[in-house]
Amino acid sequence: MQNILMGLEVILGLAIIVTIFMQPSKADALSGLIQGGSKDTFFSKNKSRTKEVMLVRITWIFTGLFAINTTILHFIK
Repeated sequence: MQNILMGLEVILGLAIIVTIFMQPSKADALSGLIQGGSKDTFFSKNKSRTKEVMLVRITWIFTGLFAINTTILHFIK
């Protein structure tokens, strides 16, 4: 049982790393302040459906599962 949970721990850790690296950089957001970005874009209206938001949600899910798995492993030992 402990070996299975350790394997799951490794897989979840790698999944968190991959989803974090897949997220776009926030460095370009400052250019909108200088240029005065428009608020009525397609992405501002459908923000909950963008790839970026989905990656953030998946990262939070993996992080939660990682924390739960770590807690279970702690109590098993």
